[in-house]
Amino acid sequence: MTNLTHLNIAQALEGLKKKEFTSVELTQAHVKATEEFRHLNAYVTETSELALKQAAESDARRAKGQVGLLEGIPLAIKDLYCTKGVRTTASSRILDNFVPPYESTVSGNLFRDGAVMLGKTSLDEFAMGSSNTTSAYGNVISPWKRNNGDNADLVPGGSSGGSSAIVAARAAMGATGTDTGGSIRQPASFTGIAGIKPTYGRCSRWGIIAFASSLDQAGPFARTVEDCALMLRSMAGYDPKDSTCADRPVPDYTAALTGNVKGLRVGIPKEYNVEGLSPEIAKLWDQGKDWLKSGGAEIVDISLPHSKYALPVYYIIAPAECSSNLARYDGIRYGVRAEGESLNDVYMNTRAQGFGDEVKRRIMIGTYVLSAGYYDAYYTKAQKIRRLIAEDFARAFEKCDVILSPTAPSAAFAIGENQDDPIKMYLNDVFTIPASLAGLPGMSVPAGLDSQGLPLGLQIIGKAWDEETVLRTGHFVETAANFTAMPQMLMKKAA
Repeated sequence: MTNLTHLNIAQALEGLKKKEFTSVELTQAHVKATEEFRHLNAYVTETSELALKQAAESDARRAKGQVGLLEGIPLAIKDLYCTKGVRTTASSRILDNFVPPYESTVSGNLFRDGAVMLGKTSLDEFAMGSSNTTSAYGNVISPWKRNNGDNADLVPGGSSGGSSAIVAARAAMGATGTDTGGSIRQPASFTGIAGIKPTYGRCSRWGIIAFASSLDQAGPFARTVEDCALMLRSMAGYDPKDSTCADRPVPDYTAALTGNVKGLRVGIPKEYNVEGLSPEIAKLWDQGKDWLKSGGAEIVDISLPHSKYALPVYYIIAPAECSSNLARYDGIRYGVRAEGESLNDVYMNTRAQGFGDEVKRRIMIGTYVLSAGYYDAYYTKAQKIRRLIAEDFARAFEKCDVILSPTAPSAAFAIGENQDDPIKMYLNDVFTIPASLAGLPGMSVPAGLDSQGLPLGLQIIGKAWDEETVLRTGHFVETAANFTAMPQMLMKKAA
């Protein structure tokens, strides 16, 4: 039998169909891999027993001819998704004991289609961060290492770093993430896997713990574009429980992976050639243009003039929404409670002890920009510029079908490297935030390695509701790049 953890989702589905192995055998292999890579600290909660139970049920369904879209596939679920009967913490002490009595719509959709849950992956606390170092349960470690011999532990990106790390380590076939300002795309780039943030409203947010409600969007991680297409088809769909979820049909995304980009107009935003952009990333970006041009695509220069304001706009709007959303964590209705002599003491003690430093920082920023006297000066102005950013994209898409850019301004950095500089940490999302503010779909595809042997990704941004063209372009870039590199620890294991 082949090494089951090195199959991708599409290959595993074919193997299950041909009865080359069972879902139980596939799940057992991934449970074993989970144990081997436990030092990565990718999970807050492992659910191996539940996974094997679900896998046995999947095998029984398959024997009866009842086969879902992801029947028998072992996945990891970001610990921001509420899972019925399974602890859900958002990687925060304030939710350390929270066990939801309900299932999020997206995870429910995956289980409806036969997926198996290996566990709940760690994240930056309440999804606030770009490195997965703000989790209350410790840093998540990337399976990748630099080739310079320093052996430093690297960040897997954030906030969905637990999901990206465990997929890159071949210990889960795919994983869910959430993307508020780049939290699927940047970790995918850092760990050499694929990840897509669909259009805002494509996937239901119901049952996903909120950070910034006008920005949060669910999406998948996987090792290939095709696997992302399979997962997204299962995850997406109208949900009347979420007023921001669009009532639109969900296409068969895999049908879009034609390998043909002839006639496609690919926009290159001049504003994304930012000062200090790594020459290696600039070179990879040029390589991406050449690949697409050789496939018959037309490269078009475009301008997104207001994108230079995206970072400050995001760090006004997102903290404002977080300050409102996180007001519900008071120690009274659910979650951890710290006692006090009065009700106000309970509130203050619970929040002081339950929230980490980054969450407190963003709550304070958000409360400030929403306060009397500052609301119009900051929040209202930020929303106006957000509209201008969206209009820039609309004008650009009159000239092009998709936009190509780097995903992140650097490869993964070492844990603690940018820890004392929040601004430098925030700059990790400089290429991903504009699309989030405009609610557009964006995908990161692994496309090369830097001089230290670390993965670099290219980002494809599409028109609203046009994930098909994003996936088609991503699939072409993936094929052209032929990215087969693996983390060194996996190569040593294989040897």
